[in-house]
Amino acid sequence: MAEAADFQGTSASPARRWLRRTGALLAGAPLLAGILQLPAATSADATGQESPQVASSAGSVSVAIDSLSPSAPSEGDTVTVSGTVTNNGKQTVTGAHVDLQVGPPLETRSAIDTLAKKSDDLQGPSGEKVGGKYTEKFSALTPGVAEPFSISVPADKLDLGDDGVYQLAVALSGKASAQPWEQVLGIQRTFLPWQPEEASTRTKTTFLWPLISSAHMAAETGSNEQQTPVFRDDELAEEIAPGGRLDQMVSLGKGLDVTWVVDPDLLASVDAMTGSYQVRSADGSTTPGKNQEVAKHWLAELQQAVTGEEVAALPFGDPDLASLAHNGRNVTGSLNHLKEATDAADETVETILHVKPSTDFVWPVDGAVDPAIVKVATSAGADKVITRSDSLQDNLSYTPSAARPIGGGTTAVVADSRMSTAFQGDLTKASASTLAVQRFLAQSLTLGLQTSKQRSVVVAPQRMPSVSQAQTMAEALAALEDGNWAESQDLTAAAKAKPDPAANTKVPPASTYPRSLRAQELPQAAFQQIATTQGKLDKFKVILTRQSRVVTPFGRAMNREMSTSWRGKDVAALAYRNGIESYLDGLIDSVKLIEKSETKLSGRSATIPVTVQNNLVQGVEHLQLRLTSQNPTRLKIGGDDYEEQRVTVNGGHSQSVKFTTSANANGQAKVVAQLYTEDGRPYGAAVTFDVKVTEVTPTVMLVIGGGVLLLVLAGFRMYTQRKRAAAREAAEDDTAEAGDETDGPQSQVDAPQNPETSGARLEQETGAGSRADGPEQPSDPAPDTAAESADPSGTGERVDR
Repeated sequence: MAEAADFQGTSASPARRWLRRTGALLAGAPLLAGILQLPAATSADATGQESPQVASSAGSVSVAIDSLSPSAPSEGDTVTVSGTVTNNGKQTVTGAHVDLQVGPPLETRSAIDTLAKKSDDLQGPSGEKVGGKYTEKFSALTPGVAEPFSISVPADKLDLGDDGVYQLAVALSGKASAQPWEQVLGIQRTFLPWQPEEASTRTKTTFLWPLISSAHMAAETGSNEQQTPVFRDDELAEEIAPGGRLDQMVSLGKGLDVTWVVDPDLLASVDAMTGSYQVRSADGSTTPGKNQEVAKHWLAELQQAVTGEEVAALPFGDPDLASLAHNGRNVTGSLNHLKEATDAADETVETILHVKPSTDFVWPVDGAVDPAIVKVATSAGADKVITRSDSLQDNLSYTPSAARPIGGGTTAVVADSRMSTAFQGDLTKASASTLAVQRFLAQSLTLGLQTSKQRSVVVAPQRMPSVSQAQTMAEALAALEDGNWAESQDLTAAAKAKPDPAANTKVPPASTYPRSLRAQELPQAAFQQIATTQGKLDKFKVILTRQSRVVTPFGRAMNREMSTSWRGKDVAALAYRNGIESYLDGLIDSVKLIEKSETKLSGRSATIPVTVQNNLVQGVEHLQLRLTSQNPTRLKIGGDDYEEQRVTVNGGHSQSVKFTTSANANGQAKVVAQLYTEDGRPYGAAVTFDVKVTEVTPTVMLVIGGGVLLLVLAGFRMYTQRKRAAAREAAEDDTAEAGDETDGPQSQVDAPQNPETSGARLEQETGAGSRADGPEQPSDPAPDTAAESADPSGTGERVDR
């Protein structure tokens, strides 16, 4: 990006001063070259030069600037520079002293970048030493030992000229035994913004303060009425606990004039923690969460912090717009999820924070855009895209305002890339943090001095700053607010600012999208899996009596599946998606048919019960149970091939549905039971079982009837025979009595046996259903064999299985 070649506003006085200094250095160059050719034992003091020569072994002593106060001094201020020097060599450094050196103003923003990359280079420019009493001496620097220093100097002693950014260097000079002459052994450069008077035109600056986290909640909820939420881990509690990352973001941002950029999913997750919740352990078990008070405190602090400030709500779950544009746009339903996430943002933020958020902003990762990203970003209704100047570049000598119309009623809000990336990297060390603050302020002031035109600048830092990064951001922003060249502005105002007509408004082509960012995107397979899960949910929800208990948590979970927080975490993202789909499969399987064993049908018609089990908490309805005979010539269901019945089952209950069957022939018939939704789509797995049909054909019934008739006839014949036999026995008894009276006892012995009588008695003793002796009794029951076996079973009887 081109920048101004000249630093506007610089007067002739400092220019002449630096020209004289440069001339003096050039004049002394031959003498210095001669000195460097002297033997090594020659002391640098013998040259008469104030500045010590540069050490041949650069960087043997490291210099760290841990603090610079004030960061942007004004007239009458005293500048204090503190830090440490550490001897990294193997030899003790003697005669060591720390000096401050002030270099010429840096006229361009690219010059600041160059100096920042070589901040500890001994060969680079170091400026003019302040000298005098503003130095700190050490008798010796022992190897490996860090020694603190602190130098305070009045601002008017720094010989600063007109407004601008000056190089401020801290240099350590001393002697080593191998090279016993004074030399610069270590240096650290930073930036000193100098704007003692209020600028005539202040740069309006918007600083985005992001409250974004990764996905912590699962789709799973408790079976109770409150639907106790389940968290994947307890990391969110650590982030919002005192000293945690999100706790620091709130406490630091509370006193700053910023635009809060919030992921509604974070608010919903913390709000869920204020009540009863469960935390899943590594072994899959869940334990009760214990951080309700921490969650309540964090939300209360946030509600107080955002009062009177602008809140911009991202779509729920902070979906990855670039991944959607490049890999998910052609997968059915993906853009619908983005629309749902956008719609959920407004209600979530307003309900929890009690403020009306702005929902017309979207923020692609690192502000990188191409035509597809812009198209997807605006498809859900947002008309303002937060991008960055290293993506939507300008070929201008100055930095234009952030707002750019890019067509179709869409505004690109272009954040300044230099200021936005100033707080990346490891800032846990005080020295790194201090350099980041000074560099940020230097870029801001230099930008403001480029032109006298009023401009609006936006700073969009990384999405999830660490604690040290957040602390550095807060320090830099507080210094900027105290400075004389910038003023705060909210994001909506920046988006509405008058665009610079010379600024670039053409969205860069897809070929310029960074490969490093594309490599981290969610693959197309991820969106296909999300679509599969959505399809299952659509089939499942139609049978529920209380759809919101399932649709809402799963809808939010699928929003989280598209989150930008999954970038570079392919394995974890896949595990999360698999967990969501697996849990839904378990819920769907909670409504199912009970398996049946072989069923025996011992009559022409009977009922077959099929049981539907509902293990959900809520009831199910709008289901049809179809029972189909695969051999209708042998077995019909309800007089046809199949029969359907409507099914409604309360939560936690089972219901048996009875189907009337009719048999036409003996043998085995296969029957299939299947649940269907009202729109005719199969639901769950079918249950197949066999029905064994016996003794049901007309021929069999005729044989059974004939057998009954034969039994009746046989009984009647035996009855008549018994009557005749009894009559004959009575006649014989009368004859015998008459004989006894005539012949006496001997006649009983000699009397011949009557063959007919003997045969009748034998038949009586062996006849079926007859008694061996004695006459028929009126109370004897009639045989019931025929009644028990001949009639078909009634339609209401249960079937043996």
